[in-house]
Amino acid sequence: MIREEDFIESIAAALQHMSYYHSPDFVRAMGDAYAMEQSPAARDAIAQIITNSRLCAEHHRPICQDTGIVVVFLKIGMDVRWDARSSVLDMVSEGVRRAYLDPQNILRASIVMDPAGSRKNTRDNTPAVVHMEIVPGEGVEVKIAAKGGGSENKAKLAMLNPGEDIVQWVLDAVDGMGAGWCPPGMLGIGIGGTAEKAVLLAKEALFEPVDMAELKARGAKNALEAMRIELFDRINALGIGAQGLGGLSTVLDVKILDYPTHAASLPVAVIPNCAATRHAHFFLDGNGPVYLPVPKASDWPDIEWRADFSSRRVNLDTITKEEMRSWKPGEKLLLSGKMLTGRDAAHRRISKMIAQGEKLPVDFSGRFIYYVGPVDPVAGEVVGPAGPTTATRMDAYTEAMLELGLLGMIGKAERGADAIASIRKHGAVYLVAVGGAAYLVSRAIRQARVAAFEDLGMEAIYEFEVEDMPVTVAVDSLGNSIHREGPAKWRKFGII
Repeated sequence: MIREEDFIESIAAALQHMSYYHSPDFVRAMGDAYAMEQSPAARDAIAQIITNSRLCAEHHRPICQDTGIVVVFLKIGMDVRWDARSSVLDMVSEGVRRAYLDPQNILRASIVMDPAGSRKNTRDNTPAVVHMEIVPGEGVEVKIAAKGGGSENKAKLAMLNPGEDIVQWVLDAVDGMGAGWCPPGMLGIGIGGTAEKAVLLAKEALFEPVDMAELKARGAKNALEAMRIELFDRINALGIGAQGLGGLSTVLDVKILDYPTHAASLPVAVIPNCAATRHAHFFLDGNGPVYLPVPKASDWPDIEWRADFSSRRVNLDTITKEEMRSWKPGEKLLLSGKMLTGRDAAHRRISKMIAQGEKLPVDFSGRFIYYVGPVDPVAGEVVGPAGPTTATRMDAYTEAMLELGLLGMIGKAERGADAIASIRKHGAVYLVAVGGAAYLVSRAIRQARVAAFEDLGMEAIYEFEVEDMPVTVAVDSLGNSIHREGPAKWRKFGII
């Protein structure tokens, strides 16, 4: 007998747990990546991710400001009886609602209804996406993930011809993903079945533990394990590196699930998991709710990111284009002063106001804008975790924003060719903060106020006052990009 309340509580507890605890296998793999990394920019990014992970575990705050869309795989035993009045989907969504509205650790509401129209926020991150299977047994197996939008948006599906090179297709797909999925992380690959089955296999593969080191130590026992090793080595040889800055570690593991398919078909899907990698796996047997084990402090490697003397300190309140012209791609900066924030919804509204000749509520001249949608603050915080969002989504608005006098932008991942051309034309810059280090970044924010569009919630325009906020120069005022130069430097010819 599975009680409704036990099921709901288990879902809610798992989502809270995974919001601030990395799994020990992932932390170990990140520590190993840090130890072998030779790229200074990538090494700094990994140090920030590991430090952020430890801080979030200590303070029970989200690893990333994007606390994800909830995806659940359920295997329900045929002999299970439910003591419940709600449907399984409704019970899962109630668990999501409780977790995301928990006043001790509020999680960001990111889900919008009417996706092709009004895109109105549901305010509690419901509904979840649920996949159910009926199997022999007396219990309920639960695999639950909170999937970030940056990594989910990079999912790829191809209907290859039988005999086509799966490995080469995956390599090309990863090489074209850019850094918006916040590497280093995992890749889930699904092979076979039908189009939708391949994607589900790829998603479910991401629940497997990180064990590439163990696999390589013992050697492959079958063709799929051999493919995992080959893909792991060849993807890392692409030189993409942490946050796309160039380096030796792009993936920590590659997972593959397959399924029989039609003789004329070869469906292949790949889905990346970001550095937040929120997932859990547990089993309900009728003996009350399940609570996941708490990691030990010793699970984290002795790695702590600190602002060092090699970083250039920048005063945003007095910055000039002349000063910005001396910045080079890959250079580390520590920002202090006032900046504005804004994401997709704010940029769309600004664009409409410009087109209609309306007066803007904020003066962007001489300012920097940070692409962020922060988590709500708790317990006296100025702001909740506030890591960067993928900057390419704002590329279409870049020229118009720079025409307003904007000096620079802060986000994550690469910029497109048109955006870089606009940056060069206006002598502006683009900086990156580390995706997956949201709580660490938020500790640099000293004040925060809503400056415009309060109705947009987390997508409102804020004014932040920051002190020593760590960023890296991604595109300088001449249009040189670290996301081009970095991977090109670290790519290993002859291996890929």
